[in-house]
Amino acid sequence: MARSLATRELTPEGPRRSSQIAPNTRTVTVNLAESPLSWLHARGHLTPRQFEAGDRLRADYERAQLAPSITMRWDAVRIPGSGDRGLSMSERQMAARERFDAAIAHAGKGLSDILWRVACAGEGLPAAEKALDWPARSGKLVLRIALDRIAEFYRIG
Repeated sequence: MARSLATRELTPEGPRRSSQIAPNTRTVTVNLAESPLSWLHARGHLTPRQFEAGDRLRADYERAQLAPSITMRWDAVRIPGSGDRGLSMSERQMAARERFDAAIAHAGKGLSDILWRVACAGEGLPAAEKALDWPARSGKLVLRIALDRIAEFYRIG
């Protein structure tokens, strides 16, 4: 199985695909096949706004620890003054769960299925379309609409 790798420039806004890397800049090689959203974004199928919205949704999903767990927890030790805004681990988890639930609700009933499958569960579009019993190549359009809606929720400009 071949992996698609790309060099990205690290900026304060996060990793950015770059064809020319400036001197004295840190670079990182990433596997574009690692996330369906990054794969779609790297090929121009998602706008940066849509990609960021999907990434924020996935981050809230992971922070809320909604994925099934099959092993023991290795939670990080809380360090005072580490930017946690005084919230305990469970308070941060509950806040992430509330954001996730609100974002999914904002996307809407018909759009949340594809959104969850691709952004959170990491399913590729063909697998998500098949699981939802949708016609081939219909998922990309529906996913883009769902990502636009949650970009509004997260107030991504």
